[in-house]
Amino acid sequence: MKTKRIDVFLLPALLGETDLSGGVAVVIDVLRATTTITHAIAHHADCVVPLLSVDQAKEEGAKTPSALLGGERGGQKIDGFDLGNSPAEYPESTVRGKKILFTTTNGTKAMQACRSAQEIFIAAFVNLTALCNQLADCEQIFVVCAGTEGEITREDVLLAGAIVDHLSADATQPIELNDQAQIAADAWLEAKTGLTATSLADRLKQSRGGRNVLRLGQENDIDIAATLDKFNVVPKLNPQSWEIRDSRNSTP
Repeated sequence: MKTKRIDVFLLPALLGETDLSGGVAVVIDVLRATTTITHAIAHHADCVVPLLSVDQAKEEGAKTPSALLGGERGGQKIDGFDLGNSPAEYPESTVRGKKILFTTTNGTKAMQACRSAQEIFIAAFVNLTALCNQLADCEQIFVVCAGTEGEITREDVLLAGAIVDHLSADATQPIELNDQAQIAADAWLEAKTGLTATSLADRLKQSRGGRNVLRLGQENDIDIAATLDKFNVVPKLNPQSWEIRDSRNSTP
C-alpha cells in the first residue's frame, strides 16, 4: 500500500505546475460557493454546472430554459439570475430535480483549476465527515482553497486543516503533508479547542470572506456555513461532463 499524501494549496495560483492527474482534488470555498452547492445537491438538485463567466451561464441557460441560473458577482445576485450565492436560497422546494448553472467570483475558478484531476469533490463544513469518509481510501489528495480575489482566506484554511486533521486521526500510518497542509492543520488544531458552532461562526465572521458577507447583510449565511456535518452528502464534479452530482449517484 502506497503512503497517503495530502497537498493543500491555500490559493489556486499556488498550484503552479502541479500535476493533478491520477489524484483526487477537493475544492473549498466555504463562504459561500461550496457550502451553497452542497445545500443544492443535498436538496436533490439534478446537478450543478460550474461556469466561469456570467455570459457563459446565460448562454447555457438559453439552451436549457428549465435550468436555474445561480451565482454572484461582488457577493450580490447577478441581474437576471434566479438565485444568488446564499445557501438559504437553495431549499428543496426550489431546486429539486433542477439543473443549476452556477458562476461565482472565486469558487468556480478554483474548480476549473482542478480540471485535470481524476476526481473532484466539493467540500464544506456542512459535509466534513461525509467528505472525509469518501477520501479515506484515496492515496493522493489535492485540497485547493478558492480564497477571495487572490488572497488567502481564514475560513478556507480552517476547513482544509479540518480535513487534514480528520484524515490523519483515522489513518493507520503517517500521512505525508506539504507545508501548506501543515499550516492549515495547525490553524484548525488551535481553532477546534472547545469548538462550538457559535465559536466557529465567530471565527468565520472575523475572516476577510466573513467580513464581506457581513457587509452584504448575510450573517445567516455564515452561521449556515459554520454548521458541522449538516449533510451526509458529497458533491462530485465529473471532469468529463463538468456536472456536479451526489457522489452516491454519479458515474466515474
